[in-house]
Amino acid sequence: MDTNHIHVIFGASGDLAKRKLIPALYSLYVQNLMPEKFLIVGAARTDISNDGFRELMGESIKKFYRYDDFSKLNEFLKHLFYEKIQYDDINSYQNLSDKLNKFRVDKEINGNSIFYLSTPPSLYDVIPLNLALVGLNNESDGWKRLIIEKPFGYDLYSALKLKEMLLRNWKEEQIFRIDHYLGKETVQNLLVTRFSNGIFEPLWNRNYIHHIEVTSAEKIGVENRGGYYDNIGALRDMIQNHLLQVVGLIAMEPPSSLEPIFIRNEILKVFQSLHPIKIEEVPFVSVRGQYISSYVNDEYVKGYREENNISPESKTETYAALKFYIDNWRWGGVPFYVRTGKRLPTQVTEVVIHFKPTPHFLFSRKNIYEACNKLIIRIQPDEGMLLEIGIKTPGQGFEVQNIDLDFRYSELRNQRIPEAYERLLYDTINGDNTLFARTEEVIAAWKFLTPIIEAWKNNPDIPLYGYPAGTWGPLEANKLFEDKNITWHYPCRNLSDNNSYCEL
Repeated sequence: MDTNHIHVIFGASGDLAKRKLIPALYSLYVQNLMPEKFLIVGAARTDISNDGFRELMGESIKKFYRYDDFSKLNEFLKHLFYEKIQYDDINSYQNLSDKLNKFRVDKEINGNSIFYLSTPPSLYDVIPLNLALVGLNNESDGWKRLIIEKPFGYDLYSALKLKEMLLRNWKEEQIFRIDHYLGKETVQNLLVTRFSNGIFEPLWNRNYIHHIEVTSAEKIGVENRGGYYDNIGALRDMIQNHLLQVVGLIAMEPPSSLEPIFIRNEILKVFQSLHPIKIEEVPFVSVRGQYISSYVNDEYVKGYREENNISPESKTETYAALKFYIDNWRWGGVPFYVRTGKRLPTQVTEVVIHFKPTPHFLFSRKNIYEACNKLIIRIQPDEGMLLEIGIKTPGQGFEVQNIDLDFRYSELRNQRIPEAYERLLYDTINGDNTLFARTEEVIAAWKFLTPIIEAWKNNPDIPLYGYPAGTWGPLEANKLFEDKNITWHYPCRNLSDNNSYCEL
């Protein structure tokens, strides 16, 4: 397949382009993973010259590129150009089209194009339409691909509207809905862990698994995103896309092959099997919270309502926890617990598979669930896996203690672990949409969460719990577990410290 192309980044003067996209493309270039012929065209409202854009991106690469290898930087920057654009002006898109056609003639590149929307969501129904109006979606001269950042809609209605608008001018296979979580090496390793290891797949079902947790904790608050975040909240920001996608990979059936369509079909089946939550059930299967001021390591930390651009009466949740089920033969009756929050004790994302206790437990334990095996898949940081098993404590009798069998990606010292955007941009260039959300997945996720969104919005009797910054969220989240002997797993930044209640 011909991968020579022109890569247009809308919003090229913004943080995402500077921190992630351009450094990721440079990384691919250093590894000789970019095609022989390519150009990167930045497009934004800012008035800047080609040389000014190259200088700006060169500084960003020096600051945000993970490796100390700038030997190809000057060579890479020669591939960068800039075009000022007014997003709502059709003449700007015609000028862009003319400029791209000139580049193609001068550089002998066919019509292959990637259009990356590194812009506010409000432009998702503006840029794709205008590109189509000037024919830049037409694939008669080469493939055209449109990359859209989350959020994919604000609710079910807006997601359906966005779907209708996009598919009016773009084919589904042209649309790449990017979720950087799915670009992480450890997320992709979920597939390998499950389907390449004979010891796991026979146990990966309701007969042997008691429950599953997915946690995404952030130590920071809303930072400078207050105006955006106060209209979104934790449920929309993290669970609707990132964490439900992780659940899809955990729960999916084995695909018939590793072709993208077969993997995506199995993930979609999981979303379609999510047990519907009725509005009257919402108070019993969900908990929401908002961080309040506290002292963390003797330093005062502001509460959410004290942050910039946040209403003092805001009801936006900064913590969300859900309990739900998947209605199929593999997972029938197995509860899934998902939580995310800001201003928690540490920054960590992980999956915990809790296996059932043995049928006849011979060894005394105050809490039998303490003796259950756990498989911990750490997505970030200290990426790796840990299997918790019981062994005999040395000495007389049969006292049992848990030990950890672990692996860290950092142990692969000679292996380069790609950044998430690096992998996803490479896949886009090669037309591999395995790790990108498809329209049906997005709609199914919104349908599942809509009763929760509506109940939280319209039912004043559902509490918004305050939790002190630096803690693990509202204590009421433990009530989602039916057995009082079970609580959330408290992860630490270091994978091997998995049994500690971590406050950093």
